[in-house]
Amino acid sequence: MDLLNTLVEKGLRRELPTREEALAVLATSDDELLDVVAAAGKVRRQWFGRRVKLNYLVNLKSGLCPEDCSYCSQRLGSKAEILKYTWLKPDEASKAAAAGVAGGAKRVCLVASGRGPTDRDVARVGETIAAIKEQNEGVEVCACLGLLAEGQAEKLREAGADAYNHNLNTSEATYGQITKTHTYADRVDTVQKAHAAGLSACSGLIAGMGESDEDLVDVVYSLRELDSDSVPVNFLIPFEGTPLAKEWNLTPQRCLRILAMVRFVCPDVEVRIAGGREVHLRSMQPLALNIANSIFLGDYLTSEGQAGQADLDMIADAGFEVEGAGTTTLPAHRADAAAAAPAGGMCGSSAGGCGSAAGAEAEDGAGAHGCGSACGGCSGHAAQAPAPAQAEAGEVRSDLVAVRRRGAGTDIAPNA
Repeated sequence: MDLLNTLVEKGLRRELPTREEALAVLATSDDELLDVVAAAGKVRRQWFGRRVKLNYLVNLKSGLCPEDCSYCSQRLGSKAEILKYTWLKPDEASKAAAAGVAGGAKRVCLVASGRGPTDRDVARVGETIAAIKEQNEGVEVCACLGLLAEGQAEKLREAGADAYNHNLNTSEATYGQITKTHTYADRVDTVQKAHAAGLSACSGLIAGMGESDEDLVDVVYSLRELDSDSVPVNFLIPFEGTPLAKEWNLTPQRCLRILAMVRFVCPDVEVRIAGGREVHLRSMQPLALNIANSIFLGDYLTSEGQAGQADLDMIADAGFEVEGAGTTTLPAHRADAAAAAPAGGMCGSSAGGCGSAAGAEAEDGAGAHGCGSACGGCSGHAAQAPAPAQAEAGEVRSDLVAVRRRGAGTDIAPNA
């Protein structure tokens, strides 16, 4: 297939595909699906081998968010029966993080609901970062706290944060349809603040909210221009009690095409399968590892994922290996450029974006308000068990969404 051969060649050169090529990936047929996965797999293996990075979520503050993101179980007015609690103490958060690290997680993602942190909140998170790093040598910490004010990214960096997550979620053109209390530009501004402070930028999307193929391509091209080091791809799990409770629009095949398109547009960045993989990819999760090089281990922010041991077994059975703490995730050209870049510099790109170089080269959590898109959280995320069949459009499938009742903020051990 000429399209796939062209995309592989461009991916190996870190060259940006055309928008028409990206759209064509999403339009491929089911008969072509394995060819699409194989082509994306060639690009993935070029830059990441057969390594899978494990990430672990700690929900520092759950529920009662003042923002109105339609996909979010923690949103203003949400009737979802999720856990609600205020800030975990640093030792509580460190204990929760240790469970994920023991399961093989290389990065801990600290997420808090809310529009954005106060300076006191930033100081509190700084204490938590110190506690986690003191007890877990070599662990990466990504903060996901919502909209950042001036100077807060720098304070997080000084406190030991390695990365900051803030998702764009969907295209600029359709952003106002899912959120009214902040703007797409607000999200872009926070990603840029994180970059400028020397934090690794983690920014991704949510698929399945009723967007078009053009919207998906638009947001991924925007992520490339923002030069995200990691791009979490969430698949919406509609929580009962939220405005998008009936938006069941995804199939496993559709999810694989979306992941492949992201890989071709951002060939040399960490592509992470985030919320919703258990529900929407189901038995095809191992196939998705041929495209993405990163997943979350265990549970998400407000919903339960499959057991951590099941994740580890899946990785091994599919012929992949867990990325060790001593391994640099990003390819050398990106890692070196990031280390050399001055504050405010773009992370190893020219002409912008994830995976771009020489004019064509190019990570989790909350959106503009900390209530978790790519980090797992509010977009619904993992289900209790694989769905026996694809849900009908417009049907509420609350049986597929298990609200998290264990781990951080509870007395029950996590499943990592």
